[in-house]
Amino acid sequence: MPASDFSAQEYANRLSRTRAAMNARGIETLLVTDPSNMAWLTGYDGWSFYVPQMVILPAQGAPLWWGRTQDKAGAAQTTWLDSSDLLDWPEEHVQHPDHHPVDALVLALRDRGWTRGLGVEMDNYYYSAASHRIL
Repeated sequence: MPASDFSAQEYANRLSRTRAAMNARGIETLLVTDPSNMAWLTGYDGWSFYVPQMVILPAQGAPLWWGRTQDKAGAAQTTWLDSSDLLDWPEEHVQHPDHHPVDALVLALRDRGWTRGLGVEMDNYYYSAASHRIL
């Protein structure tokens, strides 16, 4: 179900504008973690900002939503993303002392060859120091 807050043309425009800014800064893959930025970019309207989640925007191709399994349906209903572009992390990583959700993110980024030129929102409440250390 496509996002209802803006048109498909506006979605394409937002992706294009963001990718132009990424290119100007040498960013190959952008990890967007702020809820308002995820909403602006894709339409994602989620409530689970208390657990790691993000929109991953590569320089080319479709963006991905990455988050907790229970939030995947909400991402499908509120974004312009295809269901095949919705990635979830293992539920057993919630508050686990030995595993962090970003462990699964690292594997997803490696599988796609998106490990160089990463851009993250460093001045952001929703991107933790632990997430950055693991990434």
